[in-house]
Amino acid sequence: MKRKLAFHKYQGAGNDFVLIDDRAGLFDTNDRALIERLCDRRFGIGADGLMLLREKSGFDFEMVYFNSDGRPSSMCGNGGRCISRFAADLGLSDKRVLHFLAVDGPHEAELKDRIVKLKMNDVRAIEKGPDYYLLDTGSPHFVRYVVNLEAFDVYSEGRTVRYSERFAQAGVNVNFVELRPGGIAIRTYERGVENETLACGTGVTAAALTAALKGAATSETHCAVAARGGDLNVYFRREGEAFSEVWLEGGAEFVFRGEIEI
Repeated sequence: MKRKLAFHKYQGAGNDFVLIDDRAGLFDTNDRALIERLCDRRFGIGADGLMLLREKSGFDFEMVYFNSDGRPSSMCGNGGRCISRFAADLGLSDKRVLHFLAVDGPHEAELKDRIVKLKMNDVRAIEKGPDYYLLDTGSPHFVRYVVNLEAFDVYSEGRTVRYSERFAQAGVNVNFVELRPGGIAIRTYERGVENETLACGTGVTAAALTAALKGAATSETHCAVAARGGDLNVYFRREGEAFSEVWLEGGAEFVFRGEIEI
């Protein structure tokens, strides 16, 4: 028997998500086909990923995230910012600072108007290759610096890295970055979506930290990042080649709400 599923749609820098208030714990997280259909841009709602907001003792909420292919995902930075806005809009808390649990551990989100600033995990190890950086900012990211980013073939080049022998099984997100006055610009091929997205929060964070290593960040503690879907800011404290107090900041916007038959 079919039923109606209530949902909300949010976006952060063009990274869009289906959000479901699942505090009752009724959503079947094993139904990969349903998640994939809900995220489908032709036959469903359309999104880069789907998130469940659930109750969690000791936290304001728990974030359960799935990529658009229906598989559970590693941390999503823009998703974390959007679900924090969603929690505030639901009236879960009137506090300006929210604490929630995600797949990579606890997170803190500061809300001010439509801007959400999300604390990311510390980064203690960054692999430097001949033409790339590899690091984990809640999700694994490959970063390569290029010229003429706007004309760059992100889809083809991104797939080449993502499905290379080293990364084919586990996958990796692939970021192409260009130096700009006062910061950097980025385009990202995301695993799980298996295409370019308008922004990727953990990718923006990864790129900003590599820019700091290159001496190309906006300042010693901040990097402005231009993604295709909007501008984001990353703040950090650098300790040699490690980083702590890493924060991702940008807009998180409600788009629409509705019901879909499932």
